[in-house]
Amino acid sequence: MRMLKPALTAIAVALMAAPALAQVPRAPDGKPDLTGIWSNASLTPLSRARGLNSLVVSQAEAQKIADNTAIAGVAADDPEFNRNARYSDPTKGAPEKGGADFGLKGYDSFWVTPGTQLAHVKGEYRTSNIIEPANGQLPFKDPAAQAKKAMTGFQRYMTGNAPYEGPEETAIAERCLIGFGQTGGPGMLSVLYNNNYQFVQTPHHMMILVEMAHDVRAIPIFASADEARKGHRPDAIKPWLGDTVGWWEGDTFVMETINVNPLQAENQSFPISDKGVVTERLTRLGDKEINYQFTVHDPETYTQDWKAELSFYPTTQLYEYACHEGNYGMHGILAGAREKERQAAVAAKAKPVKAKGGQ
Repeated sequence: MRMLKPALTAIAVALMAAPALAQVPRAPDGKPDLTGIWSNASLTPLSRARGLNSLVVSQAEAQKIADNTAIAGVAADDPEFNRNARYSDPTKGAPEKGGADFGLKGYDSFWVTPGTQLAHVKGEYRTSNIIEPANGQLPFKDPAAQAKKAMTGFQRYMTGNAPYEGPEETAIAERCLIGFGQTGGPGMLSVLYNNNYQFVQTPHHMMILVEMAHDVRAIPIFASADEARKGHRPDAIKPWLGDTVGWWEGDTFVMETINVNPLQAENQSFPISDKGVVTERLTRLGDKEINYQFTVHDPETYTQDWKAELSFYPTTQLYEYACHEGNYGMHGILAGAREKERQAAVAAKAKPVKAKGGQ
């Protein structure tokens, strides 16, 4: 008994010194409860930047990378775009027509809130969302074609150089159809601002309200993966954010998305063909973190399946994203195009007509 007492005391001391196990909140049906308002804001890009060889970096390295990260193509040390300022200079005037900053420096920096640090996932600072392949790059079948396509779209947005003769010529995010940059998924990524989400969980559905542009994913929950896949809608139906079904695998909520709308598939952070399948996994690690992984299977676009990982953390409020409120961009674009047509018609009428016979 005398020997047992010190042993028990040592065990008690060790248990008291050990870190407390993370407590995962549970829904009434016993499943982990994902309900709440969450944010995935971070400066970590989908693909790893050049010169960075490691997925995980120290806190000091992460801070150095964050301090030097370009935001939406504008360098951190650009003197005309101070990320710490609340407002742009209202006396400066519009950017030069066709200039490389036309689409970005019109923003007040007050609205630019992509996050202040690299993604913090499972206690690690990450340099890319992509974790497979290990190089942190999208495994394109045709990298040159994809790079050219992405640059064409980026330059169009940055410079404003495009005909814009009809509403369909503007990007779907500019038309407020869905949020830009993959914020709504499938594959929910951090973007320039409004990186907040509201999850509402019931036994039969998972609802994800995406702050930008108040897009909603209402995902039916099935008893198994096989039952869920039978619940997909016909292939002719290709909704915004795709056709998503869900099921639980232990404490992980799994979502499978097919048939992403082709217009969305061409305007998101990574391309996906009409055969692509995106599988997302949400695992609550405790009170303060939901681990989020997604895998893309698309043999038409990529040489292999690839996987990304990030985390959602609690935040306090979801804001209304009233994309059309006070938005005169479309009116101005169409009015300008019609004015050009009117001027061309007037010029054509005023042009002298040559007489027959050379007279």
